[in-house]
Amino acid sequence: MNIKIVCVGKLKEKYFKDAIVEYQKRLSRFAKVQVIEVPDEKAPEKFSAAEQENVKKIEGQRILSKIKDKEYVFVTAINGKQRTSEEFAHEIKDLTTYGHSDLTFIIGGSLGTSSEVDKRADDLMSFGEMTLPHQLMRVVLIEQIYRGFMINSGSPYHK
Repeated sequence: MNIKIVCVGKLKEKYFKDAIVEYQKRLSRFAKVQVIEVPDEKAPEKFSAAEQENVKKIEGQRILSKIKDKEYVFVTAINGKQRTSEEFAHEIKDLTTYGHSDLTFIIGGSLGTSSEVDKRADDLMSFGEMTLPHQLMRVVLIEQIYRGFMINSGSPYHK
């Protein structure tokens, strides 16, 4: 099993980096986990809707360059499907059972993801209607991936 997390922007905060490393270590018994950062596009403080779309498009091209055809792609999006941790665990189990050994998760930049990235997604997933900083979202996502594997292994971690 291969898990790839593609994120826009660099993680600067040591405490977030430490959390990611810890969950990568924990997940290593279940899967090979790779976190790929693509550069965020610099944008002025105030810019038009067209400029926002252009930023998302550029970042989207960077994201798409990191995805292979055979990968099953989840994109984090506020308008995506919400699920419980148990439902997510079951989904991971089903995907791996039916031949998807390469799962890719996308976290866009502060403006979200481009329509091209959303179209490439096999699934749009939401962690609720609240806006989270995309740096924190990395930690939340990797923890939920780990939780899913722990649920599937029957571990009491989830309780």
